[in-house]
Amino acid sequence: MEIVGLVLVVLAGLGTGTVAWPMKKIKELHFEQFLFVFMTTALIICPWSITLIKIPDIGAMVKTVGTKPLLISNLLSIFWGIANVLYLVCVVRIGAALTGAILSAAGMSVGVIIPMVFKGSGLFENSPGLLSSAGILIMVGLIVTIIGITLISMAGFGREKMLNLSNEKVKKEMASGNFREGLLLVILAGLLSGCLSLAFVYSQGPVIDAARSQGVGDMTANCTVWALCILGGGLVNVLYALYLMAKNNSWKLLFARKDELLYGTIVGVQFFASIILLGKGMILLGALGASIGVGIQQSLQVIGNQLVGFIGGEWKGVYGRPRKLMYLGLAVILIAVSILAYSNTIE
Repeated sequence: MEIVGLVLVVLAGLGTGTVAWPMKKIKELHFEQFLFVFMTTALIICPWSITLIKIPDIGAMVKTVGTKPLLISNLLSIFWGIANVLYLVCVVRIGAALTGAILSAAGMSVGVIIPMVFKGSGLFENSPGLLSSAGILIMVGLIVTIIGITLISMAGFGREKMLNLSNEKVKKEMASGNFREGLLLVILAGLLSGCLSLAFVYSQGPVIDAARSQGVGDMTANCTVWALCILGGGLVNVLYALYLMAKNNSWKLLFARKDELLYGTIVGVQFFASIILLGKGMILLGALGASIGVGIQQSLQVIGNQLVGFIGGEWKGVYGRPRKLMYLGLAVILIAVSILAYSNTIE
């Protein structure tokens, strides 16, 4: 079961790490329209359609769960929703590769450490502490991961420097402060991004128990957690997109581009499937699944971000030290994933 959980969180990381691919593929992307379709599909239509169809009495289930877990989880998801908006903005400003690297380092630290200090719900209540043998090894894995991400960030800076010397447009953007502002935004986004997994960690116990009491299977119960507990974050993203459309008076563009509708729907389903895999994978990994699962998922998310960057042409014409640092950083991250996976075998 732990092997299956490991595979699921790896797939979840690659899934969440590559959701920015349409932003490189679509020419002259209408940001707010794309965001609206993406987030509505991922966080409202997909989880709620399954929950409403499969759960016989959603009202009774919510009453069984209680107000406190749902309020806490949705507050955490609102923080994540803000982080996600900032992430999408930063992809445009400083590129998918560098954005993903910095965001994952900060988000991973929050998602890995907090569940070992403040225990989650369900089986995560039995998580060993930071000073346990497994906890110490997880922290070693976290440090190694951050080293890898730092190397990737250094590679990103080197890449930007080379592009700055050869591209007049990039030079103007750097001089205007867009790049520096993007870095500050992505650091804030990273700290808040860890709240997505925490919303699941602190609510999944009572929600899954309540869902199972209505006779549904594990995957439906898992989906129900996300439907109930990240609704706040979903609404932040959807409302932000609506705000931009109102501000820019761009409502007519919402259905003007079939490619944006198609790609937005596809990555919405991709993101939804990824977080479902993450939740199921964390549970299968056991008591430490909250910390180990997030650590591995975020590590693979970094790799996914780099794939988007490479395929999208961010590294075209960039060689030498920046590219070598990128490869070294990816190798270090893979070592960190091995450490995190091994930590789950320690009694």
